[in-house]
Amino acid sequence: MSDVPLRPLRVMVVDDHPMWREAVARDLAEAGHDVVATAGEGHAAVRIAAAARPQVAVVDLQLPDLSGVEVTRRLAAADPPVRVLVLSASGEQQDVLEAVKAGATGYLLKSAAREEFLDAVRRTGEGDAVFTPGLAGLVLGEYRRLAAAPAREDDDAPRLTERETEVLRLVAKGLTYKQIAQRLVLSHRTVQNHVQNTLGKLQLHNRVELVRYAIEKGLDEEQ
Repeated sequence: MSDVPLRPLRVMVVDDHPMWREAVARDLAEAGHDVVATAGEGHAAVRIAAAARPQVAVVDLQLPDLSGVEVTRRLAAADPPVRVLVLSASGEQQDVLEAVKAGATGYLLKSAAREEFLDAVRRTGEGDAVFTPGLAGLVLGEYRRLAAAPAREDDDAPRLTERETEVLRLVAKGLTYKQIAQRLVLSHRTVQNHVQNTLGKLQLHNRVELVRYAIEKGLDEEQ
């Protein structure tokens, strides 16, 4: 089976180890993606991204100047926003949660296999929340803890359509866009549009924040 993706992505690689950075960039290029930039420092990554306009940035947490968490925060807040896949040697809870709260779409350990990494990049480009097995439970566990805090008054909460709520419920259960499309007999693009509309209504920035919102509302518990 060919590694060439159905839809090549514009990708930037941010890592301070030259050999690792070059190896990741090479894997991406061989898989058919367009590696538009690489950087070994955080400030340079933010500056270069503004000109290179990647769709996905593969970012290491340990950088010599600006932390990977801060780079993630700035890239996720850019216009247009860059989807960030953190690729780190650390699976520590604090590192994972800080990256996700900064806006990372996914978090993968450097011990991941090449195929797992390439699949994670593709899914990140589609807006899926992608995590090394075990880390997803950690993130959702933290969101459940936060959701247990006293709720604020929600009278002015935006109203979602029945279909948007249905899609949101499946997002909260961890289904990919493709799986949601199959479940609801919709096109992949229609599901993406529903998610984007919901993000806009709720003033959220990415799918991870959307999962948190759904859990706060208890949508992941509904059958």
